[in-house]
Amino acid sequence: MKKLTLLSTILIILILPFASLQAQEVIKKKGYTLTFESNFVELDPKLKKRLIETFFVVYPKLAKEYNPNTLRDVKFSVDTNYKGVAATSNGKVTYSSIWMVKHPEDIDVVTHEVMHIVQDYGRSVGPGWLTEGVADYARYKFGVDNAGAKWALPDLKPEHSYKNSYRITARFFAWIEKNVKAGTIKAVDASLRDHTYTNAIWASLTGKDLDGLWADYVKNPQI
Repeated sequence: MKKLTLLSTILIILILPFASLQAQEVIKKKGYTLTFESNFVELDPKLKKRLIETFFVVYPKLAKEYNPNTLRDVKFSVDTNYKGVAATSNGKVTYSSIWMVKHPEDIDVVTHEVMHIVQDYGRSVGPGWLTEGVADYARYKFGVDNAGAKWALPDLKPEHSYKNSYRITARFFAWIEKNVKAGTIKAVDASLRDHTYTNAIWASLTGKDLDGLWADYVKNPQI
């Protein structure tokens, strides 16, 4: 019995790493390759299909608009061990299985995350609020179903600042594009990627620095 118990233990130890391996699928389309993996056995096949479809709709558009030299090979991973919402690193987007279950309608989390791949700022000289603001601006502009997720840019509030990041910053950027100078965010994004960004770029592009732009935005925040 002791020998059988020892053998069983050894087999379990050997099998466990393989049990955590993620099922993988490779999809090629429009000149891009998406490797989709998941260790979440309960992932809804319809949701998986939407994640894949959204990638092939938005990624080529983001690449064309911001960075034609972006990666051609991208990986998606739905991971039961990841406790955030989603995270992107080195061409791989990791999605929380918990978030997928609770918010299956939030399909444009894909748009935000793959924009981070397109951004490719590396050791950026820009602040974090700017990186996330640009990504949410891209979601606002290119998202396939923000309404379905009840995702929208928030109305301006007295406590807001352009440094709040994400949707608050994205709304400010949308205002700049509509009311000040179209193409500003694209130019700022490019400067972050080639590491030439400084705060002076805002005045160079629009005639006013960030604080001046924000002051005008507060006076008339309509977009």
